[in-house]
Amino acid sequence: MDKTEHFPLSLMPMRSLSLRLSRSAIKMRHNALWRIDKLNPVHDLIMPLTGRGRYWIGGHEFTLEPGEAMLIPAYTRFRGRHDCGEEEYTGVAQHFMLDLFGRGDVITQMRLAPKARFDDWEALMPMVRHYRESTSRANTTLSQHHAFMVLLLAHLEAAFEGWQTDDTAPESQDQLSLHIMFVASRLSSDPLGAGVEDALASVPYNPDYFRRAFRDRMGMTPKKFRELKRMEFAANRLGMGLSVKETALELGFADPYFFSRMFKQYIGDSPSRYRLSKSALPPAGSDASGEPVAR
Repeated sequence: MDKTEHFPLSLMPMRSLSLRLSRSAIKMRHNALWRIDKLNPVHDLIMPLTGRGRYWIGGHEFTLEPGEAMLIPAYTRFRGRHDCGEEEYTGVAQHFMLDLFGRGDVITQMRLAPKARFDDWEALMPMVRHYRESTSRANTTLSQHHAFMVLLLAHLEAAFEGWQTDDTAPESQDQLSLHIMFVASRLSSDPLGAGVEDALASVPYNPDYFRRAFRDRMGMTPKKFRELKRMEFAANRLGMGLSVKETALELGFADPYFFSRMFKQYIGDSPSRYRLSKSALPPAGSDASGEPVAR
């Protein structure tokens, strides 16, 4: 599976990804004499703020400047030096690991460009600056984990070239986790379209085995996961002002009563009450929400 309109990692439930910061962030501040020759046992994301750095990795040479970021994979030797005259080369570097379902390193399953430019650097630059300035040598904080996850996902989406899939090795737990992620992201990105059977059609596993593995990692079956995503989509539509009846029809429910019961099961409130809670104005009439009324 190559790069698609929706980046799969950004569609996964938070608990599916485990981010570990192996140390506090490194506040880069290098003058013209700076040199480095190193190998880290963890991944390293480098985000410059001023100046330029020149790096050599695996026989390839790269120049890194503000607005770009480079991910150096774990156990990869790299060399670097200052590359901008007298201007300081500053920024932030963070050592990390990112696990999928707590069972494997997802970075090693991705094909990434050696470096990439952030798609929205103007918006992300203040976050990178704050991340650098707020870091502590003593420990890492929950807010730092959240901020770095945003920056990391932005870089991965910009640098992403494809997945290291190998359908000839179905016994690999990393490969199984990838296919579970593919199915989950497809069901998340198209709640009105692909059904479960369509999403599972290209999976190189026994359907019953895959459903059990999906439930083990995601906490629910593919069918329940799709229903949850459809109800989350419905909640968004209700929040935009659609009536309950309009929303039910949009999702393909001919029976609005059945839709209402399912919505409450997954969202925890009836569609009409949820719609009113998101509206600043009361309904124009008693049936403005579209909630079905027993006759």
